[in-house]
Amino acid sequence: MTTPAAPQPPASTPPTVACPTCGGPALFAPSNRWRPFCSERCKRIDLGAWAAEEFRVPSRESEADSAPDSQDA
Repeated sequence: MTTPAAPQPPASTPPTVACPTCGGPALFAPSNRWRPFCSERCKRIDLGAWAAEEFRVPSRESEADSAPDSQDA
């Protein structure tokens, strides 16, 4: 005797996240080949910003860099 198969839970819908470029909804699933972006356009805009060095990590200037060199005098 075979037992009936357990019912499968309903497929959950993939989460939607905010696109980092435009802020619009972007499906975060393998079906969205540009994730986490909403489109190829937004992905290319972000890539261009990186290439143009628009994203920078702030750093503090060290004291050695700001002090004048004694050898230059």
